[in-house]
Amino acid sequence: MPTYKLTYFNIRGLAEPIRLLLSYGGQDFEDVRIDEESWKKLKSNMPMSQVPVLEIDGKQTHQHIAISRYLAKQFKLVGDNDWEALQIDTVVDSLVELRRRIAFLALFVELYPALRGPDPEVVKKNYEEAVKTTIPFYLEKFNAMAASGYLANGKLSWADIYALPFIEFLESVMKIPVVDKYPNLKKVRDNVMGIPKIKAWVNKRPVTEY
Repeated sequence: MPTYKLTYFNIRGLAEPIRLLLSYGGQDFEDVRIDEESWKKLKSNMPMSQVPVLEIDGKQTHQHIAISRYLAKQFKLVGDNDWEALQIDTVVDSLVELRRRIAFLALFVELYPALRGPDPEVVKKNYEEAVKTTIPFYLEKFNAMAASGYLANGKLSWADIYALPFIEFLESVMKIPVVDKYPNLKKVRDNVMGIPKIKAWVNKRPVTEY
């Protein structure tokens, strides 16, 4: 059985899908959580100077989507054929797309005082408009996809497991009601949380803000 060591900050963030997939697969893993000071020392030794980094039998690999897809293949969560795999990948890519759009807008709101750019009120308005329209647009699409309680192919895949931390992020950090407003996404959340090994991880993981 391979040995796994995951290095990331003490947040759920980009590493949580990896943690959930390893848990689903019944794999023990070393969950290394670093602070900013530790990161300064480790950064130059990391591929592309990024985390999360997963070591598999001592070999480093990076990029959380690539890692997640690799693990999903190991644990038979990528569909039964290429078409099913494509449906799963389109869901995950759409989730990533939305996350990046949120992060981009939030960054401008937070860092505007140190930047020269458009009127800060315009930046803030654009962010608020995204929360009001862009995010609901995506969530309505995802909700429609998930009529079966799963986001692709009517059965559990790594897209559902990948979606769980994103739903948590929207609800806990963005304060956007997902499970109360989008019943099919609630089914997805409940189906993933109903997996005993994933539930066990969620119950024991460190409590973090995001």
